[in-house]
Amino acid sequence: MIDVFKEISAKDIKTNLIKDISEEWMLVAAGDKAKYNMMTASWGFAGEMWGSDCMIAAVRPQRYTLEFINSSDYFTLSFYGDNKEIHKVCGSRSGREVDKTALTGLTPVFSDNTVYFEQARMVIICKKQYVGQLKENCFTDKEPLRWYDGDLHYMIIGKIQKVLVKA
Repeated sequence: MIDVFKEISAKDIKTNLIKDISEEWMLVAAGDKAKYNMMTASWGFAGEMWGSDCMIAAVRPQRYTLEFINSSDYFTLSFYGDNKEIHKVCGSRSGREVDKTALTGLTPVFSDNTVYFEQARMVIICKKQYVGQLKENCFTDKEPLRWYDGDLHYMIIGKIQKVLVKA
């Protein structure tokens, strides 16, 4: 862990994660020094699952980052305050086609078997525990299906390993 961060307990997060995810947005990242990718997400969850503090990231099947999540044991969720410039790139450009790190100026940190970025105000490092795709026939209320064109999200449940905040 680099010196700009300090570790806290997940239960000591002082911000409202519902507001953080929906209004501030987050980067979901996975991979290693050899290759990684990150994407903007504004949907996700935090809570208790299987006796552990967990986060759930929602990732559409066509997202390049899903390949890295599927091939990694860990992923990160990171938050950048009101800096939407990062999200303009990471939410609209594919890492298959561009170098998002170069375009955003983010500084990758490779630690804890994954990647996160030095500019984050908070990083949540998760160990992947479950990956499953939503199923149309399981929706008891069909209204949310208006958000989809056959590309229902994968829900990635991760056990929180560390929470890092700016020191």
